Amino acid sequence: MAVARDQVARVLRPEQGPEESEAGLDGSAALAEQLRTHVVEEAKRHPSETPTAPSMEKPAASPAAAPKPGKRKVLLIGIFSLLALAAASYGAYYALVGRFYISTDDAYVRANNTILGARVAGHITQIAPGDNTVVRKGEVIFRIDDGDYKIAVDAARTRIATQEATIARIGRQVTAQVSAVEQAQANLASAEAGLKRAGLDYDRQQTLNTKGFASHATFEQSEAARDQGAAGVKAAQAAYDNARDMVEVTKAQQAEAQTQLAELKTQLARAERDLEFTYVRAPVDGTFGNRMVNVGDYINVGQRLANLVPLDDVFIDANFKETQLNRIRPGQPVTISVDAYGHRKFAGIVDSISPAAGSVFTLLPPDNATGNFTKIVQRLPVRIKVPKDVARQNLLRAGMSVYATVDTNKGADDADNTTDLDSPLMIHPQ
Repeated sequence: MAVARDQVARVLRPEQGPEESEAGLDGSAALAEQLRTHVVEEAKRHPSETPTAPSMEKPAASPAAAPKPGKRKVLLIGIFSLLALAAASYGAYYALVGRFYISTDDAYVRANNTILGARVAGHITQIAPGDNTVVRKGEVIFRIDDGDYKIAVDAARTRIATQEATIARIGRQVTAQVSAVEQAQANLASAEAGLKRAGLDYDRQQTLNTKGFASHATFEQSEAARDQGAAGVKAAQAAYDNARDMVEVTKAQQAEAQTQLAELKTQLARAERDLEFTYVRAPVDGTFGNRMVNVGDYINVGQRLANLVPLDDVFIDANFKETQLNRIRPGQPVTISVDAYGHRKFAGIVDSISPAAGSVFTLLPPDNATGNFTKIVQRLPVRIKVPKDVARQNLLRAGMSVYATVDTNKGADDADNTTDLDSPLMIHPQ
């Protein structure tokens, strides 16, 4: 290309002498025409390297030419138009949909955590499940040394056997006393018969003695026999009464012994319960964790041993501001986003709203009637129910942070229509 450019320059600016100018005019024109043809062909082959012919009087264009002011204005107008369109779209979305969604990041996964405690004292001999493992209701978790409790059960059973033998002995005494009563009753009947005979003999001797047919000594003997018969009847009556009372006394002793037997059976039941309590069992299905003791530790009654978390029945407590509760109602759908699982979302339902703010249930609730007062927006826990199929996956663990969004588009029409503070608020879930 450089050679062709030099040849064209020589053609356009010839350096021939005056004597050769006329002779070579026709040859130079032909050579110039050939060179122009060659330059055009080279330009077609390499269009990016095409030079500007010196014969062309147009100026060369700058490779980094600045855009014109008109193009910059069009670009700015386009950007502002896109921003205005985005703002209008967001405004329309908020007016139609977004204003019905109420969100909070002050929400956490909760569970009805069960604390496992000891009901008897002793040394731990075994911890059955491993840490953070799933256990079922009724499974043995801890075993406590049961030697002393087995001895207590055996002693209670021995006392019961002794008391039962005592009751049997008293029962036989009752039978004997009943026989004694019957004997005393027979003696009483015999004494009464003897008294009757003695009375008749006395009457007969008295009549004979009055008429002078009997001696006075015989009359006195009949009189004495009558008096002896009367005394014998009284003695037999007393013996009969005593025998009958002894039956009642013996029966009372038997009843007392039976009451003591019932008390001993109660002691046996307590000893058996204490023996059963040496096996600490899972009260519910859950995950075993937060173990605080080891094998060989001595534990006291009521000591905390571990926790059992029922992950199949977790729920969410979302602490909404009091200014956000106007449209929240039980039964509304909730979108749950857990920090641990990124963009994965779960569905939930508003179950209930706490009757008071969390500050009311603290150990020392605030008393704003004393001292200085600073108004602080309070938060109330809103219980969110998690579907069973989601909870059974055991993905939601107690304490996880949650981002909860409540869709208040349904079930809160009364909140929009309530304007009078004296009118009843319809807060029943639909």
